[in-house]
Amino acid sequence: MRRRLSFAVGAAAAVVVAGLPVSAPVFGPGRSILRVDDRVLDTSSVALTFDDGPHPDGTPAALAALDRLGVKATFFLVGEQVARRPGLAAEIAARGHRIGLHTYTHRVATWISPRAFREELDRTAAVISEATGRMPELFRPPRGVFTYSALAEVRRRGLHPVLWAADGRDWRASATPLSISGRIAGRLTGGEVVLLHDSDFYSSPGAWKSTIDALPLLLSEVRKRGLLPAPLSRRCFSGAV
Repeated sequence: MRRRLSFAVGAAAAVVVAGLPVSAPVFGPGRSILRVDDRVLDTSSVALTFDDGPHPDGTPAALAALDRLGVKATFFLVGEQVARRPGLAAEIAARGHRIGLHTYTHRVATWISPRAFREELDRTAAVISEATGRMPELFRPPRGVFTYSALAEVRRRGLHPVLWAADGRDWRASATPLSISGRIAGRLTGGEVVLLHDSDFYSSPGAWKSTIDALPLLLSEVRKRGLLPAPLSRRCFSGAV
């Protein structure tokens, strides 16, 4: 199964109201209206985020690369993968990275019932908490797709919904380190949440390898712009201490 739906590939997130899909462009006003953040308040920083792990090969490679580069990031974890590799989830947290919730089976909210979505949140929060000793405070929907009821449920639980303002489309088979870093660098002005993947469970096989190789190139561009890579937390969006 390929990584993205055609209407959600890095360009739109869907919100369903009264059963009708309403497109909310990544760079347009829709997300502001819905109060779904894709940028942090601190425009001197950027936030690197990784989706879909933990992966037995991609996640250790990402952790090693981030260590070499002296960067902390945020990993949005899939519950079924945490259940298979709780020790790897714990290692992400132990190394000082932040962890967010990315549902249990990576099914898009429009594909499942509100009850099934609630169960996905419950199961994922439970396995992440058990593996890491921490309850996640951030949520990103698979493929950037919300429904009205899903967004309401996320907020009811006190989770902060997060999307992205720049991505390298690193989930594609055709992605290269240069294409990934170049696409993201071309969108950086400060404050962006950057989407990357340390896993190929829901994307092109081996795609994470290009992502890892892109990291030094991307971080060089980030620093050339005088920006500071930083992990996410709720206060990145609220300004609260």
